[in-house]
Amino acid sequence: MELRRNEFKRALAAGKQQIGLWNNLVSSNTVEVIAGAGFDWMLLDCEHSPSDIESLLGLLRTVAPYPTTPVVRVPWNDMVNIKRMLDIGAQSLLVPFISTADEARAAVSYMRYPPKGVRGVAGTTRATQYGRIKDYVQRVEEELCLLVQVETREGMDNLEEICAVDGVDGVFIGPADLHASYGYVGQTANPEIVPIIEEGMRRIRKAGKAPGFLTSVEADAHRYLGVGAQFVAVGSDTGLLARGAEQLAARFKNG
Repeated sequence: MELRRNEFKRALAAGKQQIGLWNNLVSSNTVEVIAGAGFDWMLLDCEHSPSDIESLLGLLRTVAPYPTTPVVRVPWNDMVNIKRMLDIGAQSLLVPFISTADEARAAVSYMRYPPKGVRGVAGTTRATQYGRIKDYVQRVEEELCLLVQVETREGMDNLEEICAVDGVDGVFIGPADLHASYGYVGQTANPEIVPIIEEGMRRIRKAGKAPGFLTSVEADAHRYLGVGAQFVAVGSDTGLLARGAEQLAARFKNG
């Protein structure tokens, strides 16, 4: 059996823009609907959702027949979490709260086998098709994509050093925590922070890495795509359901 190609990683390396959607509901039905909708990628969130390793495994199996690439946001920059998610077949990971180059290097080491890293070796995992991909350990790094999430003032100060870490494919700017770090908690588009995000996108591109972002505001998505963002989530399953349900109810109850 062949190792699955990571088309998302290749698209980022080629400078192509990738449009995605966030998933928080941890439902295989919801994930299947999104996977067939035409997005380039979708985020399976394990940081701010009730997802655990077993539910994530089910979601990865649901997405597998579709061309949409699943990107898994791990709960933390943790060797054990990352190892387990790679072993169940996740190929693209988003690691939150990276503020220094050392933290980025640690994330890279968790993705790689010795001597280049510290990932534990297991033979009969889903990632290896239960031992049927004979050259998995030799080739897996070609198909793994590491995205690090910068979401603090310290992280923005260290952006070039983080981007310079070998093994980092892209840098996602987390809007909510970034605003909180600058004193604007609860906001995601404060006019004081928007220029910082835009300049961050340019700095990431100049450093040769792919910038990413999340926003449910269409104008903001176009704004950041226009300044160089390559992978942008333009909404979430939770947001689409909540706002759509509210609007439908309002049309009938307030009319």
